[in-house]
Amino acid sequence: MARLCMHGYVSGRVQGVSFRQGTAEQAERLELDGWVRNLADGRVEVLFEGEEAAVTELSTWLERGPRHAEVTALELQPQTLQGVAGFIVRR
Repeated sequence: MARLCMHGYVSGRVQGVSFRQGTAEQAERLELDGWVRNLADGRVEVLFEGEEAAVTELSTWLERGPRHAEVTALELQPQTLQGVAGFIVRR
């Protein structure tokens, strides 16, 4: 199966609701590599890569996020594979 890489931004009430931690947990469960971080403008930035089905599943999860999040927009763009190993929460 093909490996894909996606990079993007999540908008809405996505900071202070465990969005980064939830994203990391989902990515690890799906065996994806990449990172997630908060931005000063209130959005969350994410980059993840792995098997196509797993990338699609995390993309779908990002549309709603964890229980207390309110996602208003998800912008994802395909990227060339970055070759990152593991998934980290950036500060």
